[in-house]
Amino acid sequence: MKMADSALDSLLVSDLSVIRWLTGFSGSSARLLVCGERCILFTDFRYREQAAEEVRIAEAVITGDGLASELSSGMYPLGDALGIQSDGMTWDEALRLCGTLDSMTKVVPVAGFFDDLRMVKNSIELMHLQQAASISEQVLEMVLPLIRPEATELDIAAEISYQHKKLGAEKDSFDPIVAAGARAAMPHAKPSAAHFLPGELVVIDMGCVYAGYASDQTRTVALGRVSAEMKEIYGIVEDAQRLGIERARCGMLASELDGVVRDRIAEHGYGEAFGHSLGHGVGIDVHEEPRISSKSSRVLGENMVFTIEPGIYLPGRFGVRIEDTVVLRSDGAYPLQRLTKKLVEL
Repeated sequence: MKMADSALDSLLVSDLSVIRWLTGFSGSSARLLVCGERCILFTDFRYREQAAEEVRIAEAVITGDGLASELSSGMYPLGDALGIQSDGMTWDEALRLCGTLDSMTKVVPVAGFFDDLRMVKNSIELMHLQQAASISEQVLEMVLPLIRPEATELDIAAEISYQHKKLGAEKDSFDPIVAAGARAAMPHAKPSAAHFLPGELVVIDMGCVYAGYASDQTRTVALGRVSAEMKEIYGIVEDAQRLGIERARCGMLASELDGVVRDRIAEHGYGEAFGHSLGHGVGIDVHEEPRISSKSSRVLGENMVFTIEPGIYLPGRFGVRIEDTVVLRSDGAYPLQRLTKKLVEL
């Protein structure tokens, strides 16, 4: 239906996340052609057996002379207009396709073609997302007792990755963030060889992939007793994050939800210390639509899954972020995570 509405006779999917979402194929080399009632997965020799094992809804073709040559062979009903994902293909590949197919079919660039469809999760997707979240929560409970002065940020990050796989995850959904003290003021800090010091706040942002679906969660904990100011900032972020969950409703704009939480932090004088968006969609990709930001025009709907993750960052001093992934139901938002958001003192 969407292809017809876009006046496309066929569509070449190049985004590997979309290909996995549509077919289950998890290899690193693939293109998917959708034309009429046919779906053809093109991959290379390395994935011959894997494609046969994972793919049920598409024919698998092992390409030898390259995709452009394969498509120009006349074996596939491309029709008059072939859509290509302009946001998931290199300029070089697009030029090759245009140059090869120009005489037989029109190549039409499309962007964000599957975003609306991927935003709303079905029951199986929600089950996988919940399992991914549960695995990461178990891992976080395992690693918190390991945060002590003799350990480093890298030690904890490595343990997170190891335990994710031990508990059945495919991999991390992103490199774990473990940042203590002044480094916690960097929202995307890379773990370092720095040791933990008593009196520091530690930000741990982590997630895993289970059955192709991602999790994402952040908790900020204290190593021993921390200052009154740190506790105050933590309380502001905790309150703002709770407000975001309580106020999320079907039919509201994503920008409105972002504004509700941002205004609460600004009321305390820390508006400029919260510089990133409130959240993002989670699914096959750990960052996908809907984007929960001041610039988003998305309308939030039932069974959308996204994060709510406000933070306050004081450069050179410390930072606090609390993040849950929530599923939006008809009566409100429900976090996939269940761990406490009260400040834990290790």
